[in-house]
Amino acid sequence: MMSAYDPNNIFAKILRGEIPSHKIYEDARTLAFLDIMPRSPGHTLVVPKVEATNLLDIALDDLTYLMSVVRKLAPEIVATLGAEGFMLQQFNGAGAGQTVFHLHMHIVPRWASLPLKPHAGQMEDPQVLAETAEKLRAALAAKGMGNG
Repeated sequence: MMSAYDPNNIFAKILRGEIPSHKIYEDARTLAFLDIMPRSPGHTLVVPKVEATNLLDIALDDLTYLMSVVRKLAPEIVATLGAEGFMLQQFNGAGAGQTVFHLHMHIVPRWASLPLKPHAGQMEDPQVLAETAEKLRAALAAKGMGNG
């Protein structure tokens, strides 16, 4: 299931600053930004800064750190957006629905009354993404979790 890492995947380019993203959080080891095809408002991707194609291709320490960031960000995203909960998703391999071959965790805010959009479905209006990212960055900064 492991495949060679492609340094030209879109998330690698985002990590290098070659492609813009709607960042909400960054530290020395991870980057979190909004999915441009969100399943719900505030759908966030958290990526490690190490080269890893999927869950089986990352050092345990890096995976543990990635998950600690997911755990830190998820409740803040939920609280800021007034969601009723959140869902985590992570795809391994094309057969499982992985479309970008750089390991990433999806934090998907959930509301019982709001149906999920399809994975890798419809592009969101960039202005909506910018406004949501700003709201999340401000909330994280207010809690000392800024620099996104």
